[in-house]
Amino acid sequence: MRKLLPGLTAGIIFGAGLVLSDMVNPARVQAFLDVAGAWDPTLAFVMGAALLPSAIAYLVRGRIARPVFAARFFIPENRKLDSPLLIGAAMFGIGWGLVGFCPGPAIAGLVLGAWQPWLFVVAMLAGMVLHRLFTSNQASARKG
Repeated sequence: MRKLLPGLTAGIIFGAGLVLSDMVNPARVQAFLDVAGAWDPTLAFVMGAALLPSAIAYLVRGRIARPVFAARFFIPENRKLDSPLLIGAAMFGIGWGLVGFCPGPAIAGLVLGAWQPWLFVVAMLAGMVLHRLFTSNQASARKG
């Protein structure tokens, strides 16, 4: 439990921030993406506010040997732009624009009692399972 507590605490704070900023409301996200219509800049302020702690974390990371609650930092090593990354990013953006949900706000929105986040999360989990099955079948076919 001691290992899970920092992540659980960060997740609760993140989810509470999403709920308080109304980023769990798909209409707010879609209004942000509607730059030619009734544009709502709220999401830009939320993204901008997220840059401050992120920038501080990157500065601190350079000055300490290891994180407080882990044995080492987990920094992505692959910086290659490949087709799976670009296709995945495009699919994410299209889905986000169509329904106004992405994983974080959808999971945080589960506590609000609406059915839409539940539908999104179930569809997201089904997509994750299908992706895992598809990619493992592709890897098996390449080996055999």
